[in-house]
Amino acid sequence: MEEHIVKLISKTPVTHDTHLYKVEKPAGYTFIPGQATEVAIRKPGWEEERRPFTFTGLNEWDHLEFTIKSYYDRNGVTKELATLNPGDELLLHDVWGAIHYDGPGVFIAGGAGITPFIAIFRDLEKRKLLPGNKLLFANKRESDIILKDQFHGWLGDRFINILSDEMSNTYAHGFITKDFLLEHISDLSQKFYICGPPPMMDAVQNILKELGVGDQAVIVEL
Repeated sequence: MEEHIVKLISKTPVTHDTHLYKVEKPAGYTFIPGQATEVAIRKPGWEEERRPFTFTGLNEWDHLEFTIKSYYDRNGVTKELATLNPGDELLLHDVWGAIHYDGPGVFIAGGAGITPFIAIFRDLEKRKLLPGNKLLFANKRESDIILKDQFHGWLGDRFINILSDEMSNTYAHGFITKDFLLEHISDLSQKFYICGPPPMMDAVQNILKELGVGDQAVIVEL
């Protein structure tokens, strides 16, 4: 199994509980947009605490980038990551991941499940392939929306948000339901990309199946 020691280059706030981490890129280390690796903190007591995080930059960059939400109510890896400073070290492992771009479609994300789509949309923008793609993004509150301005710039009115815990004049309120999907999806023959909490992914997949979308058109993290 691969293991690489890398230094943290910088840590920048993205939302109230999410940071963008730039880290050194090992020589010969490659990935495709949507893939992830397991990350551990190189500190006593943390080296074996490996967690999966998605690359949110592009493979051709000279550094790696992760966009990670910290859960401050748990004394876990994401909380500890938020305490790191440039120069601190991480351990990276093998690259893996099932989510990859397979043609225009609807991306459906919940919370931190947006991270595989960051690199995918970044790559699509670079290759001028954004037209025909749409993003439905579910969060609790507006302040939770990761890279809101970036996605709006990429997608315009094809970036659609829904908030479960906050009423807003700008965004829909509630959860991703059958009615919500039917309101925002006009073509059920396209691809559907889903990433988020397991209950949300299960619910969305069941709705799509009920609407007649075949399994081959649905791309999820395994």
